[in-house]
Amino acid sequence: MALDADPDVVGVVSQPFWFHWPDGVSHAPDYFARLRDGSALVMDVRADDQIAAADQEKFDRSEADCVAVGWDYRRVGVLDPVLRANLRWLSGYRHPRVFRPGLADELISAFDHVRPLMAGVLAVGTPLAVLPVLFHLLWHRQLSADLAAETLTDATLVGPGLGR
Repeated sequence: MALDADPDVVGVVSQPFWFHWPDGVSHAPDYFARLRDGSALVMDVRADDQIAAADQEKFDRSEADCVAVGWDYRRVGVLDPVLRANLRWLSGYRHPRVFRPGLADELISAFDHVRPLMAGVLAVGTPLAVLPVLFHLLWHRQLSADLAAETLTDATLVGPGLGR
């Protein structure tokens, strides 16, 4: 989900291929991501406390092979629970069907400076109509909030975005 939310990622494939090493050991990385600049990222996801010595060896070998072909490699742990909750929530609003150009323009204007989420929403209209568009803009980084600080609330500070 974090890869899907990253504006630099333009494509993701899960368990994209297998490494087969001459000693019979093999490993399928969790993700392959193509980045906006054309570079590649191979990623394994495993909680730090769930990595056995044999796993670490596979991760190290995977990294070496990726580097050899000019790809980046990253092993990441579990997403922070607050960030995960916010990304999960916002991901439900990523689809263009919730985007309303007029409301989006009004929201971008309302949040041209940092202010509480609900204050900006109410400045634009009815929360039932406006919140889905706000969440869409947050997902696409046309507006921004600190998604790792706390789960989204009416008081979450929202401001100008980074663009997508």
